[in-house]
Amino acid sequence: QVQLVESGGGLVQAGGSLRLSCAASGRTFSLYKMGWFRQAPGKEREFVATVSGSGVSTYYTDSVKGRFTISRTNAKNTVYLQMNSLKPEDTAVYFCAAGRGASATSREAYDYWGQGTQVTVSS
Repeated sequence: QVQLVESGGGLVQAGGSLRLSCAASGRTFSLYKMGWFRQAPGKEREFVATVSGSGVSTYYTDSVKGRFTISRTNAKNTVYLQMNSLKPEDTAVYFCAAGRGASATSREAYDYWGQGTQVTVSS
């Protein structure tokens, strides 16, 4: 029902910034909460940030709080992740996800996933 495509990843120095975008299909985009997850080699996919369907409510994992900002533009079916003050430990493949589950942070609460975009932060 929903197809997601991420873009905006790349190579950046520590302390720099990147903005990720996720373009979604579907007429019911605003009904889904949207999330960003990330996965480094050999590690599990972990929660990063989520935004409610309206765009009003957001929630972040502690390690990115104050540095990352999630937002959405429902008229364009797009969700964003603005990443500032990047650290080498932020290096991972970042995935966009859409879901209607009760949990804001669990992978099981998200029904649709993008293909991922690589973010690499050099020291």
